[in-house]
Amino acid sequence: MNNRLPTDRTVFQNAWVVDDVQKACMKWVNEMGVGPFFVTEYTNQFSEMTYRGKPGKLGMIVALAQAGNVQIELIQPTVDQCAYRDSVPKGTEGFHHMCVWTHDIDADTAYFQKLGYPVANLGRTGNIAFAYYDTRPLMHCMLEVVTYNEGVAARFAQIADAAKKWDGTNPIRG
Repeated sequence: MNNRLPTDRTVFQNAWVVDDVQKACMKWVNEMGVGPFFVTEYTNQFSEMTYRGKPGKLGMIVALAQAGNVQIELIQPTVDQCAYRDSVPKGTEGFHHMCVWTHDIDADTAYFQKLGYPVANLGRTGNIAFAYYDTRPLMHCMLEVVTYNEGVAARFAQIADAAKKWDGTNPIRG
């Protein structure tokens, strides 16, 4: 790995923006055999939220499941001005981003901005920071970075373990 690159470049998640997260989960369950999905709604959990460098809001309903080595995230945005709607307009669905861990979000932000990839959304929840960099000119999607945190990693491991043991019952969970 190039030591000048601040982010861990191991992609662990692929994410899609959807109009109806419950309906999208069931399509993945029925057509791809992926599940179970764990659904959470985020409304006011974020602090220091910016959108394109200005104060912003971010709200969404998120469903997470595991497909082999890759986490699947389905996102139903509940606000219009956000990274999700920059590339997937309201009323449409589509692939949005890949996600990697970060160990230094400030260094990542400086690195991506130097390359010409601006921050679409940047926020924090507790001691976890995350950002969506608009890497569409390079990757035709955005790149999300999330501060590595043992608690989040453990939760993601639980979701992956649930997928390994899943028998097809209870496909959508809270």
